[in-house]
Amino acid sequence: MVDRAEQRRGRAEEADALLQLLLAKACDALGVPTEGVALVAVGGYGREELSPYSDLDVMLVHAEGYPRIDELAAQIWYPLWDSRTKLDHSVRTLAEARQAAADDDRVALGLLDARHVAGDSHLTLQLRSVLMADWRRTARSRMPGLAQACRDRASTVGELAHLAEPDLKEAYGGLRDAVVLRALVASWLVDVPHPVLERARRDLLEVRDALHEVAGRATDRLVADVAGEVAAGLGMSGRDELLRHVYATGRTLAHVCDVSWRRVESLMTKPPRSRRRQRSGGPLLLALDEGVGQHEGEVVLMPDARPERDPVLGLRAAAVAADRELVLSPAVCARLAASAADLPEPWPGEARRLLCALLGAGNGLLEVWEALDQAGYISRILPEWDAVRFRPPQSAIHRFTVDRHLLETCVEASAMVRDVRRPDLLLVAALLHDLGKALDGDHSVTGAAIAARVARRIGFSEADADTITLLVRQHLMLAQVATRRDLEDPMTVDMVAGIVRSTETLDLLEALTYADARAAGPAASSPWRMRLVGELCRRVRGELAGGGESMWTEAPPVAVPVLHQVVGVGRLGVTVSDHHGDLRVNVAVPDQVGTLSTVAAVLAVERLAVRSAVITSVDGLGISQWTVAGSPPDPVRLRDRLAVALRDSADVVRRLAARDSSRARVASRVDLLPDASETATVLQVRAHDRPGLLYDVTAAIAATGADIRSAHVSTLGAECVDVFYLTDSHGAPLESEDARTTAKSVLDRLTF
Repeated sequence: MVDRAEQRRGRAEEADALLQLLLAKACDALGVPTEGVALVAVGGYGREELSPYSDLDVMLVHAEGYPRIDELAAQIWYPLWDSRTKLDHSVRTLAEARQAAADDDRVALGLLDARHVAGDSHLTLQLRSVLMADWRRTARSRMPGLAQACRDRASTVGELAHLAEPDLKEAYGGLRDAVVLRALVASWLVDVPHPVLERARRDLLEVRDALHEVAGRATDRLVADVAGEVAAGLGMSGRDELLRHVYATGRTLAHVCDVSWRRVESLMTKPPRSRRRQRSGGPLLLALDEGVGQHEGEVVLMPDARPERDPVLGLRAAAVAADRELVLSPAVCARLAASAADLPEPWPGEARRLLCALLGAGNGLLEVWEALDQAGYISRILPEWDAVRFRPPQSAIHRFTVDRHLLETCVEASAMVRDVRRPDLLLVAALLHDLGKALDGDHSVTGAAIAARVARRIGFSEADADTITLLVRQHLMLAQVATRRDLEDPMTVDMVAGIVRSTETLDLLEALTYADARAAGPAASSPWRMRLVGELCRRVRGELAGGGESMWTEAPPVAVPVLHQVVGVGRLGVTVSDHHGDLRVNVAVPDQVGTLSTVAAVLAVERLAVRSAVITSVDGLGISQWTVAGSPPDPVRLRDRLAVALRDSADVVRRLAARDSSRARVASRVDLLPDASETATVLQVRAHDRPGLLYDVTAAIAATGADIRSAHVSTLGAECVDVFYLTDSHGAPLESEDARTTAKSVLDRLTF
């Protein structure tokens, strides 16, 4: 096994030997003494942690009045530059070094690791002494700026534990934060768990070394293209194992950072001890709940608390800390993990209530759950959590690991607890809905089996457990139906109503859908998708309430009179509008087979990404409404383009083909859905998104003579699921043979 720590030290020693030689030769050549001048390694070089392509961070320190210092520096730096050594260098007196550290926190952090390399060791010792003394003397005043810099970096770069291609250095919980934590240790302001910090830092350095070796250059970003090779270099099975290791390490460092900064904040805001003593009242230990108290900004256990006798104490402490957004003491977390009594099965009502209070605490949940998870307490109360901890997201639309996504879903759901009658069921379903991603197969199906088991274990009744199971099993259903099915078709609503069976369950499922989408990220929670889910739920509620058939009378999807007003020569009209943040393009064209594919081609050439399309026919006009993403087009120019393309589409097709020629075709899937509608043939296309995809599909359909009644386009990340409701020339569903021919035509078009 490669000892990369020894290799890092070896690189530092080689650099030391070279710098020692260069300083000695330069002093001899210039006839200047080595007393009063020193070469000092700082930053990662100072810590002897040089990765294969790391820079050398070196300071030439000299006494005031030292002769010919500029010439001396040149004779040291130029040979290094000539050898293509990456060098970050500076030349300073002691006073200048102190001033640079005072002016710039980054410089100060690097100088805390100053290490003597060559020359006058007494000068280096003096430098280290004054810089460390300055750091400790000014640490309190530096903390707000340093904390803000860390927050800004986290906001810009993201969290190491949740990035698909993590930056090992700059992301929150990365190597930069490890350096900050070492500086907090050096400040003597707060206690930081040094062994945990050093182990996590060493693990990230190992990954960065392997990354440099594979990439052949200095880089801190673990991109997907090289992750497999990096994993192999570290003796891991593949990218997923590597990412889980990186995420776990980043999560550990981020948690240490969170706790440390909360302690710093508490230290900075509390009054001096002498003033606290003068106050009347105000005990240092404040009771908050049975067995739970608060001490200096942290939730702790009261002196008489006995977790080994009170199995609910851990959840009580967690719920209190999350509700008040306080730190749950790491010592308490460790004690709970080690000695808390096991909860009986099924859980008592108080334990279930406290779990729901914890899950419904909003943002306060995240840090408390993380603290308990780091200590190992979560594994004791929810063993199923281990399988999804640090599991990388499998879809580009997800911004978090699976475990963090579940918590973020709880946070989003907590904002909707007043909108449902049973918020406890919503919150528990939010926590459990993706546990199936740890197993093979459809995660909704496997997750439902896990949810059923967990719900009964934590004490829900059979009826409530069945509801939670249904929510987990169907947590994707509303979004999929809303974006892939014709909401005007009665069978669509009947199907959903048959699954949920009650408005109470529908309310829960709708809230879970919103929470899940918002926690996943912007692509999953676009205004367009959320409005479609809302519209579907509105219609299903009408059905469940006995609204009858009248509500399903089909109506044109667009304002037909408005389009009639803009129809010009050749009976062609175009309007462009903003609708609640979505860009809508409404088109009126002569109603004939094939016009939809022409419109799709023109929109693609105009670089408008289609999110949805709905079509109807009125008075011989084909009326289509397109929800698109892109820059708002000029409606006059778009109408002129359409007019030309409708007369002869050869030019627009050629331009579209030129844009698409460099893209590799990815396997597509085309299915007929026989039970989706009684009034149309439903065709579903799953494909990798690309310019002109919708044109290819609609052109293939048009070539068979089938008519498209409506199209429902759903694009998430790089994948599309498009559903088309097809009829024959008489408005009836296609014959079975014609339907199969149409499906084959589309598949052939997508795989040529």
